Amino acid sequence: MEFLLIPLGIAVVIGIFVIAWKLEQKRREKWTAWAKQNGWSYDHRKDREVSRRLAFLDKLNQGSNRYAMHRLQGEWKNRPAEAFTFHYETYSTDSKGNRKTHHHHVGVVLLRIEKVFPELTIAPEGFLSKIAQAVGYDDIDFESIEFSKKFVVRSEDKKFAYDFCHTRMMEYLLQNPRTTLELDRDILAIYDGNRLEPEEIEPYLDQLHTIREWMPDYLFSD
Repeated sequence: MEFLLIPLGIAVVIGIFVIAWKLEQKRREKWTAWAKQNGWSYDHRKDREVSRRLAFLDKLNQGSNRYAMHRLQGEWKNRPAEAFTFHYETYSTDSKGNRKTHHHHVGVVLLRIEKVFPELTIAPEGFLSKIAQAVGYDDIDFESIEFSKKFVVRSEDKKFAYDFCHTRMMEYLLQNPRTTLELDRDILAIYDGNRLEPEEIEPYLDQLHTIREWMPDYLFSD
């Protein structure tokens, strides 16, 4: 019986590998088609330079073995834009001292805007953020109680945060309650909690464009 289980186990592993390979090939084909249709460049290979170049973004500055894959570059409504899936690893150890590697994937879509700004993060309120607030890591509260309850907003420059999160912006974000947004320097980025898929990129790019257009003009004046 044991002799039969060994070949069966090998066959299962091979089958999983083949399925994963086919899914990866389909993903590459979809990304290639999207890039060609929109006049963007596309590279499926692992790129570690991206994480170093954009390490000032919180989501790209965690874990180890960091790299981007399925990277696209181009322009969206006359602004430089970029999209990729970001990978990083964390580790845990069980009671027996066995170390386990955890692989994390984050979809990243970003837009380069015309001016450098202080860091600002906006994310849906969650269990971990409530714990953080309980131990003193407060976020910024706004006049809109509904917005303050549904989003965690953090920035060292509170005035800028209030200027950014004006009434219309808060209403827009409340209509898009899953938005995880970061603005730092001249990069406006949206994050997805999983691998980025081709059908997701245009809605994210349009969302970034809308957010940029609704930033007050006086923020860009000298």
